[in-house]
Amino acid sequence: MSIDITTLLDEREITRAIFEFARAMDARDWDELHRIMTPDATAELGTGTLRGPAEVVASIRSFLDECGPTQHLIGNVLVEVVGDLATSRSYVSDMHVGTGSKAHLNFFTLGDYHDSWARVDGTWRMTHRTKHSHASLGSIEVLGAGPSGWRS
Repeated sequence: MSIDITTLLDEREITRAIFEFARAMDARDWDELHRIMTPDATAELGTGTLRGPAEVVASIRSFLDECGPTQHLIGNVLVEVVGDLATSRSYVSDMHVGTGSKAHLNFFTLGDYHDSWARVDGTWRMTHRTKHSHASLGSIEVLGAGPSGWRS
């Protein structure tokens, strides 16, 4: 199998963006999430289809704004590049720690991110993310309530 340097650089840029997305969630750097996504990006994060970075970020914030420290660990990243489009799959293990009266609680999930990417003006940007959840441990009460009507 022969891979050219351009493909390797594309894979590296996409992998870095996956890591930056995870770190931005943990740092609550919502502007960074907007930067990584295209203006018409969509997502399936277990709460229904989200359309546009504003909806994606609002959904993530509905869980994390009331949560204590988090850490989204990414691993086993696979990237496939075809011209100016790409797909990636990566494991995610995310940890959430409670705050205030919930400081004694924690919540962990294991899953896969399946992402789509497009090269826009020379930069790889996320066009879609699906999170496939495989397991969870702990108390989901650590998180905020989620989008309206999600936990009914």
